[in-house]
Amino acid sequence: MRSEEIQVRTGEQETVRDITAECERFLRDAGADDGLLHVFVPHATAGIAVIETGAGSDSDLLRQLHEILPADDRWGHRHGSPGHGRDHVLPALIAPSMSVPVLGGRMALGTWQSVCLVDTNTDNPSRKIRLSLLAG
Repeated sequence: MRSEEIQVRTGEQETVRDITAECERFLRDAGADDGLLHVFVPHATAGIAVIETGAGSDSDLLRQLHEILPADDRWGHRHGSPGHGRDHVLPALIAPSMSVPVLGGRMALGTWQSVCLVDTNTDNPSRKIRLSLLAG
């Protein structure tokens, strides 16, 4: 297995950050053929999703997360910015990891699919992501 940790700057706003290019670079550098790419964000307030980006779906996702997980004072987990407790619930809805099939050195994603970091925690502007290739 080959594994590498990358750093992703998310800034100080909620984001759906496309990390497909970083995943593709990792596979190229690893000399990947067939196998599984495992993507994991080791943070208690972020998740990994496969979603279409650039056509409004990323904004739609953030808008729906605001409806499901409002940034208000209802949360028992209260440190950080107001409503930060919701950020700790996010990984129960958008898992912190996923695996993507790799065929011929490329992720077997659908036409409009991208691998994305979903991060609503504006208190943490930088994230680590662990990319691991399990060769087939």
